[in-house]
Amino acid sequence: MRAIVIGCGRVGSSLARVLADAGWAVTVIERDEENLSRLGPDWRQPLVLGHGMDAKVLEEAGVENADVLIAATDGDNTNLVIAQVATQRYGVADVAARIQDPARAEAYADRGFHIISPVKMAIEGLAGWALAAGSR
Repeated sequence: MRAIVIGCGRVGSSLARVLADAGWAVTVIERDEENLSRLGPDWRQPLVLGHGMDAKVLEEAGVENADVLIAATDGDNTNLVIAQVATQRYGVADVAARIQDPARAEAYADRGFHIISPVKMAIEGLAGWALAAGSR
């Protein structure tokens, strides 16, 4: 499997390592060269320095041949644009975007790509826990 992970913060770098450790070919796109150090000194997969919304950067990363693309930057709008471009312009079959704002995640839920909302997951998980604790 060929994956592109956009964003090399805590989430993106950890995700890239998990996929690479599972035997996937993973290309990481990151704007800030310093963040690439999160991948560790033994990282041997491709790296592309640039903004994930730039078509030339996506093409350099091999978006036309990607099986999976994950937009995991720290910006909801950036991730939404990247996911839409990957889906609509490049026809990537499986695309996911990390969206912090639960309302925005809901609004974009039916746009042809997968939404992961850590904030929404935390709210649902903690509410479920509290309600279960309160019913004991």
